[in-house]
Amino acid sequence: MPKIAIILGSTRPGRNGEQVARWVLDHATARHDAQFELVDLADFPLPHLDEAIPPSMGQYQNEHTQRWAAKISSYDGFVIVTPEYNHGTSGVLKNAIDYLYAEWNNKAVGFVSYGSVGGARAVEHLRLVAGELQMADVRQQVTLSLVTEFENYSMFKPGDYNIPALTTLLDQVVAWSNALAPLRAASAATAAA
Repeated sequence: MPKIAIILGSTRPGRNGEQVARWVLDHATARHDAQFELVDLADFPLPHLDEAIPPSMGQYQNEHTQRWAAKISSYDGFVIVTPEYNHGTSGVLKNAIDYLYAEWNNKAVGFVSYGSVGGARAVEHLRLVAGELQMADVRQQVTLSLVTEFENYSMFKPGDYNIPALTTLLDQVVAWSNALAPLRAASAATAAA
C-alpha cells in the first residue's frame, strides 16, 4: 500500500492552506488504497538553502536537511497543497523542495491549489520543478478560488462540486505511486550497491 504525504505548502500566519490540507486529508483517509499523512512545512523549519553541496549529490551536512530528507524519503507519492503568491508558489515550499533531489525521484505528485484564480499559475510553476526532479505529476488538479470557496477570503467552505476532482486526483496519485514502485526499487538497489 503506497504511503502518500499531503504537504502543506505555506507557513504564513493565518494561512488558508491548513483548512485546505485538512479537507484533502479528510477525504483521503476515507480511502483504503493508500496511507495518507499530513506534512506541515511549519514542522520542518528550513532556512534558505544552506547546504554547500548540491542536493543531487545526496551529501546532506545539516541536521535539518537530514531530518527533512528522511521524512520525504519515506513516501511513495505526494499531494502538494499550495497557495499562489505573485503568479508562483510560496517561497517556503520552493525552498523545501530545493533542499532535496533523490528523495523526490520516481514518485507521483498531484496539486491542490488556492488563490485568486485558483492557484493555477502556482501549479504551472511546480509542474516544471517536478519534471526536473523526476516526479510524475498527474493531470488532475484541484483549483480553489478565494472568491468562491472561501467566505471573506479566509474561511474555507468548498462546494461539493470539488469532490469529484479531488477523488480523481487521489486516484491518479495512488495509481502512479504504485506504477512507479519498480523504478523506486531499482534506484534503491543501485544506491545500496
